[in-house]
Amino acid sequence: MSRHPEVKWAQRIEKVYLTILLADAKNVQINLEPDGVFTFSGLAGSDNALYELQLELFDKVNVEASKLNTGVRSIFCVIEKVEKVWWKKLLRGDGKPPHYIKVDWDKWVDEDEVTGNGDDNFGGMDFSKFGGMDGMDGGDDDYDSDDEEADTAMSEEAGKAGKTDDPLAATKKNEAETSTST
Repeated sequence: MSRHPEVKWAQRIEKVYLTILLADAKNVQINLEPDGVFTFSGLAGSDNALYELQLELFDKVNVEASKLNTGVRSIFCVIEKVEKVWWKKLLRGDGKPPHYIKVDWDKWVDEDEVTGNGDDNFGGMDFSKFGGMDGMDGGDDDYDSDDEEADTAMSEEAGKAGKTDDPLAATKKNEAETSTST
């Protein structure tokens, strides 16, 4: 009986990235058909276990323009789409994808984050400078005078009841009561 390797995927408007995570794979055989059927088989592990999978991709693909790279730890495939559109999902059909297929968050880009030519650069942005921006410290930027009045009213209510979370205010109240009673 064969096993299924873990598969990670991501996409761009013109291509799909598939990474088959299978270390030291031998006798790798991959077949990609124009209608989107992707098949893989290979041996791996100390017992040379057989790993196989067949994926029916969401739409048609360009077999000639697609590329394959077999590495030591994984097999990386760049599959070119025939139609340059975002796929709703990797596989056709309405069912849930198999448990061994996962999103490749290292390569994932949302549809609205891609630049016009579909490349993966960020236009020279330096993300290290974002830490010093105002409002990025996790504070409440919506704090206004109404909030201050509500806080003051709650503090006064707590003070009348003899309750306070402020140790300094409690000490001052105790001192005031002591001085008036002597």
